[in-house]
Amino acid sequence: MRAPIVIIGAGLAGLAAGIRLARGGRNPLIIEQHDKPGGLNSYYHRQGQLLETGLHAMTNFAPPEQRHAPLNRLFRQLKLSRKNFITHEQVLSEIRDQAGNTLCFSNDFNLLHQQILAAFPEAADGFTRLVEVIDNYDPFTPAPWCSTRRELRTFLPNEQLQNLLLWPIMLYGNACEDDMDFAQFVILFRAIFQEGLFRPAGTMKNFLDLLLNHYRALGGEIRFRTPATGLITNQGQVTGVKLANNETLACEAVISTAGLRVTRDLLATADHGADLATPGGNISFFETIFLLPGAFRQILAPDRTMLFYFHDTFQHRMPTTAVDMNSCVVCLSDHFQGIATGETCQVRVTHLANYDLWHQASPSEYIAMKGRYARESAARAETLIGAFHDQVLFQDSFTPLTIQRFSGKERGAVYGAPNKHKDGCTPFANLVLAGTDQGFLGIIGAMMSGVVMANQHFLAGADHAA
Repeated sequence: MRAPIVIIGAGLAGLAAGIRLARGGRNPLIIEQHDKPGGLNSYYHRQGQLLETGLHAMTNFAPPEQRHAPLNRLFRQLKLSRKNFITHEQVLSEIRDQAGNTLCFSNDFNLLHQQILAAFPEAADGFTRLVEVIDNYDPFTPAPWCSTRRELRTFLPNEQLQNLLLWPIMLYGNACEDDMDFAQFVILFRAIFQEGLFRPAGTMKNFLDLLLNHYRALGGEIRFRTPATGLITNQGQVTGVKLANNETLACEAVISTAGLRVTRDLLATADHGADLATPGGNISFFETIFLLPGAFRQILAPDRTMLFYFHDTFQHRMPTTAVDMNSCVVCLSDHFQGIATGETCQVRVTHLANYDLWHQASPSEYIAMKGRYARESAARAETLIGAFHDQVLFQDSFTPLTIQRFSGKERGAVYGAPNKHKDGCTPFANLVLAGTDQGFLGIIGAMMSGVVMANQHFLAGADHAA
């Protein structure tokens, strides 16, 4: 079989790249190892309930009239109706440390500004100057790695304020430990604080169905349960994709959304495969979904959507224990504007986790660890939002091994390798990276990555600014 362009992975970057290429008449084929699309942001069913993986909230909210906002530009590139895309904005989110320092933010950036003025008045001028730099910074131009910690110290000498601002940003997309590239900080500062958080109406399945149906309507083809096992190269070009069923797909080009390390492994026997070697990421998570009676929506922090908590010792790194209970993010999944109260509601609690300790556990130890850390996670969350664990109807936990198994992310590293390839280029002119290791961040960012890489590498002359 021959396909003009093969896209490896039906996550959000892969689907977006596929839609853009299909819209441009390039007849793409998406291959996906699992039976559902979505990658890190998918869904599954347990006890009659549809549960989402990955989605706390989408970033980059913008109303339809803000034509040049990333969300609306994305929808134009995909030829989807933004006006018919119903969204639910966050109510209010809070960042809190053990010492009691807090900052609240919403989709009105002025609130965060006012919070900083009230809690850290000495930082007023510095924060204003920082925002001016962010507003004028181009984070998408390839440039050497730049320490965010160092940059922040020039504007905000108060380390507590630095940590409060960094915590949600790091949790939402930072592959580095304790520091991050300033370009990545700028992307996420805009996405989380200046634009804001929301979720689409319905479930992640509804959103994925929208994308998948649109892709197919444009003539795109997708094959599920079709893992790639290798890439065939000849004279500096990728000429085919080997599949697990021993089939070979001849192709003109490949877009890989499988991550830098997996893509490198697919090139294991090819010249220049070593050129893609890079240190892997260590940032992975343990997450538990707690399903509760619907009445708890009005009991557990009803005016909060997300709570980002960290201990007095700020650590964004792989912990020395299997799960870091000193920090977490609590998502009250129903606390978005306009979502009706139902028979049940959800609390999602997420912690940094150590892949190695989960990987080393025996099957019986693994099960015991999941139960133990789920109980400890609930106890930590109860200190932030109130008691609920004795009323749980159902719960399920994900570990770094779960993430690795269902997303293909090596070591369960959700945000991939620390070093990003912003231009998507590899040693092979017709092999392009998109998604996590290309460098755009968040759900909207991942989709924009697919679109931008498709435009820049395979749709010469396309209206990239549409």
